Formats: sequence, C-alpha cells, structure tokens
Amino acid sequence: MSDTFSPAPPDEKPAETPTVSAAVIKFKSCRWRRPPEDGPECCGHRDVLPIAGTSFNPDAWCPDCQFFKLRRTPKKREYGY
Repeated sequence: MSDTFSPAPPDEKPAETPTVSAAVIKFKSCRWRRPPEDGPECCGHRDVLPIAGTSFNPDAWCPDCQFFKLRRTPKKREYGY
C-alpha cells in the first residue's frame, strides 16, 4: 500500500451536491404547501393558487410571501373529563 495521495483522473468530475435556495426551504416548511401525494406540489393558498397554478416555482413566490405560515405539528390536547 502506498502512502502517497493520487488525485482522480482528469476525465472524472467530482460529484456535485445540489444547492437548495432559501425560497425552496421556505416553501417546504409552509403550511399552504400541497404535498406531492395530493397531486402536483404547489402552494394551496386561495390567493396564490389561481395565479401561480400547479406549475409552482418557489423562487418566484416564496421569498417575500405575505401568506407564509410555518407548518407546525399539532399538539396533543389533554381533556380533563
């Protein structure tokens, strides 16, 4: 075994990691996002859906969305019967 480092051959390119924009991150955490299992992934807000449609581009809509609300896990309520 050799102790020297040999770089990758020049014809092989290193794997690129896809970058996700801040708009996509915001869209994925928005309460109005329709999940892919309900059809095309898009914004389901009543004021956005008619304009943006189901071919939704988060970079065009989500950075300054005034309707954005963070999706939260509902808390289990304890009933005192």
